[in-house]
Amino acid sequence: MEDVTSNGKLIQPFPDIPSRTFDLLPRFVEKFGKKKTMFACKVDGEWKKYISRDFVKMTDTISQGLIGLGVGHGDRVAVISNNCPQWNMVDFAVQQIGAILVPIYPTVRQSDFEHILNHAEPKIVFVEGALLHNKVKDILNAMPVRPKEFAFNPVVGMMTLRGLMVSVKIDKKSQAALHTAKYAVDPEDVATIIYTSGTLGTPKGVMLTHHNLMSCVAYYGPHYPVPPSHKVVSFLPLSHIYERSVLYTHLYLGNSTYYVENFGTIMRDIADIKPEHFTTVPRVIEKVYNGIIRKGDKLKGMKRRIFLWAFKLAERYDETGKRNNRAYRFKLYWANRLVFKDVRKAFGGRLEFIISGGASLQPRLVRLFAAMNIPIIEGYGLTETSPVICTNSLALKIIKAGTVGVPCRSVRFKIDPETGEILVKGSPVMKGYYKDEEQTKIAIDEEGFFHTGDIGEFDEDGLLKITGRMKEIFKDSMGKYISPALIENRFAESPFINSIMVVGENQKFAAALIVPNFEHLKTWCEENHIPYTTNTEMVKNKAVNDRYRKEVDSYNKYFGDFEKVKRFELVDREWTIDDGEVTPSLKIRRKIIAEHFKDLIDGMFAE
Repeated sequence: MEDVTSNGKLIQPFPDIPSRTFDLLPRFVEKFGKKKTMFACKVDGEWKKYISRDFVKMTDTISQGLIGLGVGHGDRVAVISNNCPQWNMVDFAVQQIGAILVPIYPTVRQSDFEHILNHAEPKIVFVEGALLHNKVKDILNAMPVRPKEFAFNPVVGMMTLRGLMVSVKIDKKSQAALHTAKYAVDPEDVATIIYTSGTLGTPKGVMLTHHNLMSCVAYYGPHYPVPPSHKVVSFLPLSHIYERSVLYTHLYLGNSTYYVENFGTIMRDIADIKPEHFTTVPRVIEKVYNGIIRKGDKLKGMKRRIFLWAFKLAERYDETGKRNNRAYRFKLYWANRLVFKDVRKAFGGRLEFIISGGASLQPRLVRLFAAMNIPIIEGYGLTETSPVICTNSLALKIIKAGTVGVPCRSVRFKIDPETGEILVKGSPVMKGYYKDEEQTKIAIDEEGFFHTGDIGEFDEDGLLKITGRMKEIFKDSMGKYISPALIENRFAESPFINSIMVVGENQKFAAALIVPNFEHLKTWCEENHIPYTTNTEMVKNKAVNDRYRKEVDSYNKYFGDFEKVKRFELVDREWTIDDGEVTPSLKIRRKIIAEHFKDLIDGMFAE
C-alpha cells in the first residue's frame, strides 16, 4: 500500500498546546484577558456575552455541583440541547472532573434517543427545555437506573442548571475536591462519547480522548492562522465533533464565538455580528448561494444582465491562481466592484474565509466564492478521527476545488491498492467504540490503521480527493461498479436540483430520485406560464419533467454510458431530519429514503 504523510508540505503544530480540553479555559483567561468575550448568544433579541472570567467561574461551580451529586471519573453525563454557552459550560465541567460527556443531537429519531441513552447509561441528563424533555422523559422513566435531570431553561418539576449552581456551597472543601479531580484526569482518558449519525445502521459510540481532541487542534489549527480579534459565528451542532473541535481551536486562538438562533436566521445574524470566518457544511453554502441567485433573478434590465455576467465570469475562476490571465483579472475587478461587493456586505463585510466539511462541496462553488474574495477551505475527517485529518490550507496557500487538501502531520495515510479505501493512523484516531470490541477490531486493524470506508486518491499535487464511499458503491446487472456519490455531487451543481439519490444496484442502468430546488423551479414555472397549486402538481407536469430531462442529459455527458442516469423521478417534498431521511449533518440516509420511496424506485425499473 502507498503510505502517505504530508507529502513534503510541512506546517508546524501549535506550540504550548494543552494536554486536556479543559486546560484551554485558564489558558484563554491568562493569554487573552479576564474580560474577553468567550461566547455569546441571543437572549430576548439581544446579544448576551459571557466573558472569560465569569464563564470559567460558572464552569467550576457546575463541576463542584456534579461532584456533590456523586459524579466521578468515567461516569457519563448526557446533554440534549441546541448550541448555547450553557452547553459549553457543561462540556468543560464534566470533562474536568474526569467524567465523560455524551452529547445527543436534539432531532435524532426516537429510536436513536432510546438506543443512546440506554447504551451510554448516563448518571445525569441535561436538556435544553420542556420541548426536548418531552421527547425523552418516557425513555428516562423506563431506564433501569433513572438519571438525575436538569434543564437549561425552566421545566416544571425540574431543577435548572442555574439552580444547580446556586445550590453549590463554595468552600475550601469543594474547591479542593475539584482540584483533586482535575489533577487526576489523564490525557488518555476518554473525554467524550459521540454517537455516529447511523446512516447505515445503529449508532456506535465513538470514544475520543483528551489527547485525540487536542491533537486535532494542534495539527489542524495552524492551517488557519488567525488573530484573537476574530469573531466567529457558530450554527453547526456542537453534538457533532466537527463543530466542537473547531470551537476548541477558537479557544486556543482567542476567538469569540457567537451562536446564531437557528438556521433561518443565519444570514441576519452574520450581517449583525460581522464575523471574519465561520465553519459550515456544503448544504448551507448551497442554500446561501441559491438565495443569492434568486435575488439576482428578480433584477430587471441592465442590472440583471450585469449580475448574470459576473457570476458566469466567476464560474471560470481558477482558485489556484494559475490560469487567471491579465484580461480575466481586469473583468473580475469590475465584477467585484459592480456585484460581488454587495454579496460580501450580506456576510457582514469582514468575512475572510469559510471552512467547509462534512461532505463534498461542488467545485463550482469553490471557484465562485474564491472569485468573490470569500475563499472556501475544504477539509476531511470522520468522527473516529476527532475529526480533521486533511485540509486545504490558508497557511500553505493551498486551495484546490475537488480536493480536501493535504494530510495533517499527525496522521499517516494509506490507500488500499485493491479497493482504493483510505486508511489512517495517528494521534487523532479514536480509542474505540464504546462497549463494542468487535466493531473496534473491524475498524482498526492490527497495524493500528483505521479503515475510513471512504475511497480516495492523491492527485498530482499531493492533495487528497474523495471519490466514493465503500458501502455506497454498487454493481449494475452487467457487473459495472457505480459510485453514486460521484454522480450526485456533479448533478448537485444544477440550480434546479436540491437533492438527488442515485439507485440501480443489480439493474440494467442507473436511475435517480430528484428533489427539486422548489424556489428555483417555482420561478421557472412562473416565467414559463406553467400553472400549479401544489408541489405534487408541479412535479407531475410534463413541461417540468421535460425541463428536468434536459438538465439530466446535460450532466450525463460527464459520465460513461453505464453511469448515466437513464430514468428519474421528481419527489414532491424535501428529505428531512424528522423523517429520518437525512442525518443531522444533512447527509442522505439511503436505506430509509429507499424504503419511503420504494414505489417510485420500483417504477423506474419496471419493464
